[in-house]
Amino acid sequence: MGTPHRSTKPIYPVDSALPPRPRALPTAPRRFVLPKIQRRFAAIWVALAIMLALGSVFLPRSTDISTILSVLPFAAFLAIATMGQSIVIMARGIDLSVPAIVALSSAVLLGVSGGSDARLWPAIGAAILVAVAIGAVNGALIAMLKLNALIVTLAVGAIVTGIAIWYRQSAAAESSVPPALADFGSARMFGVPTSVLLALLLTLVIAGLLRKTILGRRFEAVGANPRAAYATGVETMRYQAGAYVVAGALYGVMAVLLSGFIRDPTLEVGTPYLLAPIAAAVLGGTAISGGIGSMVAVAGASIFLVQLDQSLKMLGMPTSWQLIIQGLAIAVGMWLSEASAKGGHKR
Repeated sequence: MGTPHRSTKPIYPVDSALPPRPRALPTAPRRFVLPKIQRRFAAIWVALAIMLALGSVFLPRSTDISTILSVLPFAAFLAIATMGQSIVIMARGIDLSVPAIVALSSAVLLGVSGGSDARLWPAIGAAILVAVAIGAVNGALIAMLKLNALIVTLAVGAIVTGIAIWYRQSAAAESSVPPALADFGSARMFGVPTSVLLALLLTLVIAGLLRKTILGRRFEAVGANPRAAYATGVETMRYQAGAYVVAGALYGVMAVLLSGFIRDPTLEVGTPYLLAPIAAAVLGGTAISGGIGSMVAVAGASIFLVQLDQSLKMLGMPTSWQLIIQGLAIAVGMWLSEASAKGGHKR
């Protein structure tokens, strides 16, 4: 039997047109939607813009250029402290020893310098070194011994406060910083306080290190999921302890700048920085669950809190209300952070 003949003719004649393609259904124009992680950090800038707009209408003095320039140094000090606190929170920690570190660093600055410009740089180095050492103690106890961060930093803060009181007893009752540091603290460049420019520089540097370097990406991975990071070969303990060391260095820098601005700091110089950095961190989108944070956003949150504080003072509200608002800010910020994290896991 012969094999059946297979037709080689195409299904459609060569000179005939192919069947028309189905027409695509009309689609709605795409809308630009900010990624969730960006919306988290953009919220504080929206809140700041709304507050400034309301202030310009109902409290015009609060938005004057002179008023804003007068409060910007305080926002810069808070921003530096908040960056340290945010780095700790990103590593799944908390730091309640900030006021004590600032107080002792300031006392060391006064004691080593003796108010003399000749000993200014050794005094600055000693003040920052003391802050770094305290941060290293916090990091060792928390990361290596696995102790509770809240309890450790509270206890270390109490010990450091006692040391600061003992150290200041040997100094003059009303000590002043060296004149060169005092002049630097009140100086301006291009009409902007130097402390603000330094805070801006630190913000950009730290943000760049976190976003653009392997070290920063590993740190964020450790904060987001320590077990997964450890499984990939990352030494999580080193990064967790290092967070407190870096934070201590930032607290020391802030103490030096703040002391130069005040000129004659007391032991209460660090008192305002117990709750405010935590409030600014969570308002700036730093996740309490770790791994997520933006130094630019926490800087904006620092401006927001300082401007809010200034507006409340202009309205004649007492300090008690300011503390209540800071506490509410922390609570609301933590709630929003946890709600955002749970929503992300459900998707």
